[in-house]
Amino acid sequence: MGRLATNSTVLYSRVMELIFEIRDAEEGGLYARALGQSIFTEADTWDELRANVLEAVSLHFEDAKTRPRLVQMHYVKDELVPVEAA
Repeated sequence: MGRLATNSTVLYSRVMELIFEIRDAEEGGLYARALGQSIFTEADTWDELRANVLEAVSLHFEDAKTRPRLVQMHYVKDELVPVEAA
């Protein structure tokens, strides 16, 4: 599933999901990086970042036939927690 064969040509359906890893930026705000694609963007707020991600995806995939149908924004927070020796 996920592709259709027509006249010996394989056409992939647009069920692709593009995942963005979202992290806090050191200088404030957030930055997003697409996994498996060269798409990066940043913003001060989550709502701005969401709009920037959608715009970046539209610009990267100019042809609507290849554009992903879904974008997942996955927020990652790194935290180092010291463990005291017992």
